[in-house]
Amino acid sequence: MKKTILLLLAILSLFNLCISQNKNVSVFISGTEGYKSFRIPAIIKTSNNDLLAFCEGRVNSSGDFGDIDIVMKRSTDHGKTWTSISKVVNYDLLQAGNPAPVIDNTDPAYPQGRIFLFYNTGNNHEGEIRKGKGVREVWYKTSIDNGLTWSDAVNITTQTHRPNYPQVNATYNFKEDWRSYANTPGHGLQISNGLYSGRIYIAANHSSGAPLPNFMDYNAHAYYSDDHGKSFKLSETVNVPGSNESTAAEISNNRVMLNARNQSGHIKARLAVIGSNGGANWDTSYFDNQLPDPVCEGSILNIGTKNKKNILAFSNAADTLRRDNLTLRISFDEGKTWPKRIPIDKSSVEGAKDFTAYSDLVKMNNNQIGVLYEKEGYAKIEFIVINWKK
Repeated sequence: MKKTILLLLAILSLFNLCISQNKNVSVFISGTEGYKSFRIPAIIKTSNNDLLAFCEGRVNSSGDFGDIDIVMKRSTDHGKTWTSISKVVNYDLLQAGNPAPVIDNTDPAYPQGRIFLFYNTGNNHEGEIRKGKGVREVWYKTSIDNGLTWSDAVNITTQTHRPNYPQVNATYNFKEDWRSYANTPGHGLQISNGLYSGRIYIAANHSSGAPLPNFMDYNAHAYYSDDHGKSFKLSETVNVPGSNESTAAEISNNRVMLNARNQSGHIKARLAVIGSNGGANWDTSYFDNQLPDPVCEGSILNIGTKNKKNILAFSNAADTLRRDNLTLRISFDEGKTWPKRIPIDKSSVEGAKDFTAYSDLVKMNNNQIGVLYEKEGYAKIEFIVINWKK
């Protein structure tokens, strides 16, 4: 009898744990902690199993340009509670955004790992920069104590961008004339297997030259480092006009899969791009109609292997009309098919605007994925843990 009671208590405890792990937790709430709005989430898990959640803290409004900082919160209990806000990047009264954190776990100089936070700054609205009236720059900061302190900023614009705007910096005189520019947004990638093991890899996008109708002046690309951030190289540009915000995942045979937003909107589905040579070159691209999208950001993540194939997780607002119906999908064949579909959040009001929008994924353990996402018309950024193996 005693054994039966103990078994029942253990089952009840496990049930309660599962319930708590599937409960939404508000991480950033717009209108609090000195910021009018919080947007553009990114999340990583550190070497000591803390979770670090990053986003843009927009001081005066919810607009994409203005006084915008990059802020961070930490969870030491797997996402159940979060610290107060800390400011990681402050670009005076101008814009710092598109946080792309990634951990370098292979640098012998930092055996406990070193966090890179890549980000962009801008001195004008995106639309004006597309017209050649401003510039976007690319930077990173690092942390060797799991995000408690951060280094000074390092400007890597000339290695990762091709601007023609010498008014700000005489070296910004590239004939390619890239104008608008954005990292990911969301987590970055460190390749862990094969010929390019250790490569730090950041998906990005840019516009080039004068604006074109339907945003056809945009293309996705990536940049990467094979020497722990000492230098950077650009990948080939994705040859699909309108390709935009992207995240990347490692797949087999020294390849990378880029999953991109289709800014032109002529096809309401995600763009998949497969690259060889550790993502330096692009071989195949196609619109994946298994992944409907309303022209929004999405997040892709390698979460393990099965039968020598990489398992991929993908989250986005899986709706062709509006930013709603946040959904997690699982692929067991490196993105060819997505047989597992897990609804995360959806408005109960038909036609609700921007109920779920940008999201980012983090691997919690072999069974669970954490999802950090925008909710309720950008009123908050919430976190939830999903047991994808159920």
